Amino acid sequence: MIPMSDLINSINSFVSDYVLIVVLLAAAIYFTLTTRGVQFRLFSEMLKLLLRSGKRDNDKRSRETDGHHTISSFQAFMVSIASRVGTGNLAGVATAIAVGGPGAIFWMWVIALLGAATAFIESTLAQLFKQRGMKSFIGGPAYYISSGLGNRRWAVCFAILITLTFGIAFNSVQANTIAEAFSNTFDTPPLLTGSILAILTLLIIWGGIQSIARFSEIIVPIMAIAYLLLALTIVGLNISRLPDVMKLIFANAFGLDQALGGTFGMAVIMGTKRGLFSNEAGEGSAPNAAATASVSHPAKQGLIQALGVLTDTLLVCSCTAFIILLSGAYAGNADGIVLTQTAVDLGLGIKGYGSVFISIAIFFFAFSSIVANYYYGETNIRFIKQSAAAVNVYRLCVGAIVFVGSIASLDFVWSFADITMALMTLCNLAAIILLGKYAVRCLDDYCSQRKRGLDPVYRSSTIPEIADLTKCWSEKPDERIAASDDVS
Repeated sequence: MIPMSDLINSINSFVSDYVLIVVLLAAAIYFTLTTRGVQFRLFSEMLKLLLRSGKRDNDKRSRETDGHHTISSFQAFMVSIASRVGTGNLAGVATAIAVGGPGAIFWMWVIALLGAATAFIESTLAQLFKQRGMKSFIGGPAYYISSGLGNRRWAVCFAILITLTFGIAFNSVQANTIAEAFSNTFDTPPLLTGSILAILTLLIIWGGIQSIARFSEIIVPIMAIAYLLLALTIVGLNISRLPDVMKLIFANAFGLDQALGGTFGMAVIMGTKRGLFSNEAGEGSAPNAAATASVSHPAKQGLIQALGVLTDTLLVCSCTAFIILLSGAYAGNADGIVLTQTAVDLGLGIKGYGSVFISIAIFFFAFSSIVANYYYGETNIRFIKQSAAAVNVYRLCVGAIVFVGSIASLDFVWSFADITMALMTLCNLAAIILLGKYAVRCLDDYCSQRKRGLDPVYRSSTIPEIADLTKCWSEKPDERIAASDDVS
């Protein structure tokens, strides 16, 4: 009889190493073509939208529309970034290099550049089909599958998979990485780390999306900037080796030796898998955060979320990659977060500093991911059943899994998470391929209005065949989402 762990690993290898990668890349290329390269031609527009939303968020901290609390576009962006920027950026990149070689970084870049178009489609659909919740707007793949495709069973299946993947499996991984980093640096017992993490998690998630959004918009930018400065410092100290590192990445991504030795395929697999785990393009996770934003046009949040994919991989993941490759630490036996810590020490030439900084960074990055991951599960539990009791039980389960994840071995959890992530992503990709035409029409409408010098405002009559399914965009004054929160 095949042991359960071997069975899980076999399923994981087939589904996530082959099926998922082929479908993911095919979908990314398809959406890049159908949107005419939205991630490239509207990159400057993405930056403008994010800067404007951040400025408005600072100018008007407390917003309420017809008695309905709203989440700003900037806050929704930060919640999704909080989920993206975590273990995958510091430990996942290190694992990709250790297993797949330096060439894995090139394929991370590829999946980010192409996947940004997928992120635009899914987040625009989330905005288009969003609904009014008790405290904010809610939405995501479960909602656009149910409304747009009229298939509740499919939607419930996705809701279960994302709750298991993010709320349970990924949060175990995030907690375990924090515990490992603190144990390696400060000799902190995992039991103590797990207890503190569980308490902090419960305190924040009990406040709902408003609390999570406020936490994310403060912590994420500070830590991202600090980590970027650290990477720039290491690059500056080792600038003479930078051309060799770039040559190493491209040589390992396409080199004949790698192809003959079989490591070429591993570079593609690890780069794509860890890139997906990090930037989440196509997974269907970020749309849950994107749907909460109060914007005047669905494409606005789609563009901002596409920028999130590029920010995560091209900026934060690249920081980790250059730190590791410039240090030469990848040639040793270290892996995961320990490899990143070792690389910072070597890159700065100051023993011990890297371990301390990375431990602090991974705490904030991974902890912000925990609270954002929790929200994705909550949104989908509420979709399955509107029950306060069910949400409270889920909150307690997340607190417990954060504690257990801190002290447990997670080889099995990683394999289980890869399988549920792959199935969840395939569910979402199938849905957005069928519904993507509506996101493309939203994009065309947005671009048309911008060409006329207007601040784009979406009207349900733009796509009349789904007007009854997008009631949040009703043209009646008492039902319209106030565009005043998002006037350019």
